[in-house]
Amino acid sequence: MNSNPRNLEIFIQAPDLQIPTRALTLTPNLTIHHLKQSFLSQISSIHQSLASSTFFTLNGRPLSDSATVENSGVTSSSTLSLRLRLSGGGGDGGATGAESRDCYLNMYAEKKPDKCDPNEQRLSKFVNCALSNEPLKHPIVVDYLGNLFNKQALVEALLMKKLPKAFSHIKGLKDMIVVELASIPGSDSDNGGEVKFQCPITGLEFNGKYKFHALKSCGHVLSAKALKEVKSSSCLVCHKDFVEDDKIAINGNEEEVIVLREKMEMGKAKLREKKVKNGGVGVDGEMGVCNDGVKVSGTKHGIDLKAGEKVSGKIETNGKVVNGKNEAKRFKAGDRAPQHANKEVYASIFTSSRKSDFKETYSCRSLPLGRN
Repeated sequence: MNSNPRNLEIFIQAPDLQIPTRALTLTPNLTIHHLKQSFLSQISSIHQSLASSTFFTLNGRPLSDSATVENSGVTSSSTLSLRLRLSGGGGDGGATGAESRDCYLNMYAEKKPDKCDPNEQRLSKFVNCALSNEPLKHPIVVDYLGNLFNKQALVEALLMKKLPKAFSHIKGLKDMIVVELASIPGSDSDNGGEVKFQCPITGLEFNGKYKFHALKSCGHVLSAKALKEVKSSSCLVCHKDFVEDDKIAINGNEEEVIVLREKMEMGKAKLREKKVKNGGVGVDGEMGVCNDGVKVSGTKHGIDLKAGEKVSGKIETNGKVVNGKNEAKRFKAGDRAPQHANKEVYASIFTSSRKSDFKETYSCRSLPLGRN
């Protein structure tokens, strides 16, 4: 190339082609495309075919082949880099097809939820309400399966009929027991912190690491360690007697929940049997007997014990018995007239006393003539 005062002396490096840095002198009006062809032709004819697959960069900025050296911002002593173009394999912006199939499977695979820490999950059951997931605060209740609730949240769910299916065994207040949890001194704060509880006998924290039992007889919650070490048939706090079946495991394991559920079902069955055996008392205080031998109240179940009894397949009443069919005596209003009253006048009060005298009228068919 000819040298004159306007010519630029630049340096060109091609690390992708493993070509050492070279110095060139060129005119400012030369295009980048012609510069590239001139540079590659000086190296070898093989490299000249790479003109379409290479491009120049200046300080990391790619230069357009149609632009001139002067317009591209190239000055004297500038260093241009010759880079190879990486063409995409599938026309999708750079995919070469070298990726494994696992890349796409991982891309579209459903993300698994983060695993919860079992210790935190267990702690949550002991410090939060099983229904509202809010921190436990008095009044606190426990069901017969060992689940802890804030009483207000549970009662509201019952009234609004929004109780989850998992707690369908709770029908009312009779299915919950108010419990007394001993708070750790200094743990109850007004800044919204969670309330922590402990065993009033051993001081073990109510945090899910230790087993606790609620006593149905009094509602106090004690650790299993306290009940095991101090052998007593009465509560260690209020000294009220209890039996082994009165102990409810708080947030027990699957086996303990199964045992508690069996006890709950047995208790409900015994209660139903007791109600059936005791029967009910009627309005007049008399007891009746159904076909299955169960005593029931006479008036409540529509049975008039004075009117009939079972005797050899026939029903004896105040009326006549004809071939097992009861022909009861027809009631007449005049038979129940008060003393010193005219039976005929008293009977005229009732519409059924003189049906034959009733005459239908246009204005009212239900009243006798002369009364409308």
